[in-house]
Amino acid sequence: MNPYLPHDAVIVDRVQESTTIFTLRLAFSDPVQQKRYAFAPGQFNMVYLHGVGEVAISIISDPERESLYDHTIRVVGRVTRGLAQLKKGDHLGIRGPFGRGWPLLEGEGRDVMIVTGGLGCAPVVAVINYILHRRERFGRLTIMQGVKHAEDLLWRSRYEAWARMPNTQVIIAADAAGKNWPWHVGRVTDLFDQVALDPGNTVAMMCGPEGMMRAVVGNLLGRGMSADDIYLSMERNMQCAVGHCGHCQFGPHFICKDGPVFSYREVQPLLGEAGF
Repeated sequence: MNPYLPHDAVIVDRVQESTTIFTLRLAFSDPVQQKRYAFAPGQFNMVYLHGVGEVAISIISDPERESLYDHTIRVVGRVTRGLAQLKKGDHLGIRGPFGRGWPLLEGEGRDVMIVTGGLGCAPVVAVINYILHRRERFGRLTIMQGVKHAEDLLWRSRYEAWARMPNTQVIIAADAAGKNWPWHVGRVTDLFDQVALDPGNTVAMMCGPEGMMRAVVGNLLGRGMSADDIYLSMERNMQCAVGHCGHCQFGPHFICKDGPVFSYREVQPLLGEAGF
């Protein structure tokens, strides 16, 4: 597929996840393109709204089990406001997939820890789905999600279902709890003492605010994990997705081409530095 041209896709289904977040389930209009389309967990598409513009959105589907692909989108700007008006049967454009995904092959046979913060959980949903559909290939799965407000937590039913899966631990925290909040009140980084971490046999994958990720990385390194076993999904303003425009430059890297997933060792000198 030509990476420079948006290809027509149809909205097969639409789910309103919250007042500002929705999920579009898509399929290419051309059945040949649909059959050829392949992606890895952690990659993203450029979603194009005709006459308005395009935005980079993570793919949250399982690439080997689902013929369709889902995008969960938060309304934050002009393009996403326009996408929010679309309904089932409407058309949009897709370029992709782009970027480097999560190291799932490196995680096989090992424990996997997933840590997310804020509303940044979408990039790891495909990882969770992938592991749970192939449970025998992986060891213990720990899912940690922290949000600022209880109302920010998406997919409560999914977290409850994940917690019932074998050899799986789910830990959820909110800085500010709402009514009937059943989980921890405070920061998710306060709950690492609840995790039985085997530092030599664990791969950690995380996304969310960089301050939170730095705190989590410090905790994991302090408990003996290697910087090569800690992976982060970075966010920057991706506009072209092919490394031409320079908007997503991250030191010597381009998030769209070299990421969005990096090992901590790759990005250690850049995290928290102004201008990067």
